Amino acid sequence: MARPLLFLDVDGPLIPFGAADYPHFPPLPGPADHPLLARLDPAHGARLAALPCDLVWATTWFTDANDVVAPRLGLPPLPVVDDPTGFEIDGLHWKTRPLLTFAAGRPFAWADDEISPTDRTWVSTHHPGTALLHRVDPHTGLTDADFTTLTAWFAALAPSS
Repeated sequence: MARPLLFLDVDGPLIPFGAADYPHFPPLPGPADHPLLARLDPAHGARLAALPCDLVWATTWFTDANDVVAPRLGLPPLPVVDDPTGFEIDGLHWKTRPLLTFAAGRPFAWADDEISPTDRTWVSTHHPGTALLHRVDPHTGLTDADFTTLTAWFAALAPSS
């Protein structure tokens, strides 16, 4: 059976942008021209890689996430969900439909700061598999509580021994 997926946004979950006092981390390898890259917590890479799932970028960084973000987190290049429309349709986030297409029925979690009730309803109606739409607070980014939620959700998917 294929492993579940974790669709991962960058701005908000990995690069918090609401708190002026958010800690800045030491410079990491890679281009440093984006002013918010210092907010990437390098420990997140190992924590994400340890989850029992396949990581997939679901971000407006698109393939730049592999060039700029992944190396700073110690992650390999990841698949990228791209979007043919680039805009919301009837209140549905632009990522929602492409995520379901990419998932192709596989269980998935989606960590993003822009998940709405419309997205939740659409996924529950159109996705035959299990899904967790996990909203991350963009002021804090991923926290221990978020990792606890994701870890528990993926563990619940594992077949019992």
